[in-house]
Amino acid sequence: MIKLVMMPPLDDLKREFAPRLEADLPEYRVAVPETDEEALREIVDADAAYGWIPPDALKAATKLKWLQNPDAGPFPGYYYKELIEHPVVACNPRGIYYDHISHHIMMFVLGLSRGLPYYVEAQRERRWDPDARKNGYVDLTESTALIFGVGGIGHETARLCAEFGMEIIGVEPRPEYDLSYVEMHPPADLDALLPRADFVIATTPHTPETEGIWNAQRFRLMKNSAYFINIGRGKTMKIDDLTAAVETGEIAGVGLDVFETEPLPSDHRLWNLPNVLLTPHIAVKDADNLPERRFGVLLENARRFAAGEPLRNVVDKAGWY
Repeated sequence: MIKLVMMPPLDDLKREFAPRLEADLPEYRVAVPETDEEALREIVDADAAYGWIPPDALKAATKLKWLQNPDAGPFPGYYYKELIEHPVVACNPRGIYYDHISHHIMMFVLGLSRGLPYYVEAQRERRWDPDARKNGYVDLTESTALIFGVGGIGHETARLCAEFGMEIIGVEPRPEYDLSYVEMHPPADLDALLPRADFVIATTPHTPETEGIWNAQRFRLMKNSAYFINIGRGKTMKIDDLTAAVETGEIAGVGLDVFETEPLPSDHRLWNLPNVLLTPHIAVKDADNLPERRFGVLLENARRFAAGEPLRNVVDKAGWY
């Protein structure tokens, strides 16, 4: 019998997943402790866990070999020193958001390319103004998108950009997809590539390597007519540097679903800048099929773990992803 522990805090999904996993894979017993104290007792002889394992629970675990993270981009501190050094194999559900978030990205691309923020402003003011747009129209068929992070989300974004006739530059440290229409590069080439892009699209998670990489120096490398879009993690960018880049005209505009500090303070200058589209970290909010996709990753890895097969979406714990 294989024991898996659903780590607290519990939610409806964890409570739902437990009996489903046992029904689909009878060789599993799934413990569902309600408190940290109960979890500490259950983890002692567990083979696997779902959720976050705090340091005291990791010390108590004697058999733990597999940890399934419910989130592709975990909170800072999920991968602490002791967990990184522990032999447990950690996995995540990366790839389950590919369509929802790529559609959100294309909303930003299309809206910014057509001057939508200017027309929305005119609409609020009940002002009929055919000349409201202050930046030139961007013809996507003659544009270049630089996608930083060509994983599950980035590769689908690349496909959609290609359908609109865009040239695509991909920057990815470990390419997983064979995309003939993407000019692929390693992260070391980023600075040399930025001046070519009309849209810079960041899909990367927050890791030690990506923290604060979108800063004043990199915004200065972009075209004055280029747009910056971030749906990865807010901690990858310096929000005040980005704001200054828009204010001074170093870049043409912005589309953001994530922020360095969330929520974005109500008095921040970015709220009132022209040619900016902001959404409050909701690119996958209320997507009905995500719970089933998340369970599918858990179930497949549980099956593989029981069979002694390689697990899906293994994480480089030291890199957090």
